[in-house]
Amino acid sequence: MRKLTLLFLICLSYFFQYSSSMAYEEAPYNVVQSTEGYEIRHYKERLVVEVINKDNDSGFRKLFRYISGQNNKDEEIKMTVPVTQGKTDEGYYMQFYLPSKFTKENAPLPNNPEIKISTIEEGYFAVIQYSGRASDNNFFKHRDILNQRLLEDKVDINGKAIRATYNGPFTLPLMRRNEVMFRVFWNK
Repeated sequence: MRKLTLLFLICLSYFFQYSSSMAYEEAPYNVVQSTEGYEIRHYKERLVVEVINKDNDSGFRKLFRYISGQNNKDEEIKMTVPVTQGKTDEGYYMQFYLPSKFTKENAPLPNNPEIKISTIEEGYFAVIQYSGRASDNNFFKHRDILNQRLLEDKVDINGKAIRATYNGPFTLPLMRRNEVMFRVFWNK
C-alpha cells in the first residue's frame, strides 16, 4: 500500500509539473551573469495589468476576472508567468504579465477601475530562485539571502524586493518555482 501511495504521488507530481510549466508564456530575459547563488537578468520592457491595495490583499481575483474576459473586449487572455507582488508607497501590488502579442494600444481595457495597465521599464534584475511554498517566511528568508549576497558582491539595489511565483496552487511545493527579484544598477 505504501509503495502504491508513493507511486501515485510521484505520478501526480509529474502531471502537475508538466501541466503547470507547459501552459504559460514566460516573460523573456537574458542572463548576463550567473553566480553560485543568484543571477543577473536583463528584461526588456514588459506590459502588465496590476492592482494596488492598501492592505496585503493579493488582488488575484480581480486580475483573474480581467483575464477571464471582464474587460472592454470581453476577451479571455491566457495566463502568463510570473505573477509578481511587492510593495510601493501606494500599497501592495500584484501584477499579471500580458502575453507578448499585446501592446498598450491593443490590450483590452479593464472594466474594474482598480486595475491598471502599466509598463515595467527595461532593466537589470538580480534573482534568486527557490522552491517550496510562496509564504512570507520563505520569501523573506530568500530576500535576505539575496540582499546579503548583493552587498558582498557590491551590486547596488535599485528598489524593493519583488516576489515572483510561477506555479498554480495545485503544484506540489517541492516542484514550485518561486523567485525574489531586485532591480539593480548594472554596467558590467
